[in-house]
Amino acid sequence: MSVISLENTITIALSVRDRHASAKWYSEKLGFDLLYHADEAGWSELETRTSGVTLGLGEQAEPSPGNMVPVFGIADIHDARRKLEAEGVRFDGDTDTIEGMVSTATFYDPDGNALMLAQDLTQGG
Repeated sequence: MSVISLENTITIALSVRDRHASAKWYSEKLGFDLLYHADEAGWSELETRTSGVTLGLGEQAEPSPGNMVPVFGIADIHDARRKLEAEGVRFDGDTDTIEGMVSTATFYDPDGNALMLAQDLTQGG
């Protein structure tokens, strides 16, 4: 038994320079829904496509790319990458594949925060 009982939710917090612009980017590029902007607190939150997982955008600290890499599951990584690249999204190198396990591709938001797509290859599709 754990010391505390966590709820089935998680917020991935990222530092950004402009929460409103970043919220728009995440909405348009990844389909996240804006939950709220708390301008007085310098915080915005978006609902991701995964139940119980939200993305928090804060302006309290200068963005520090590389300190965290959220990983989002995707059914077809090649199609997703093609569509994001067509929108001007920058990727870091080629898509990496470990046969029979996973394919991953790292990409960046407008502030240089690293994000990753991962396609589960263990299901044989």
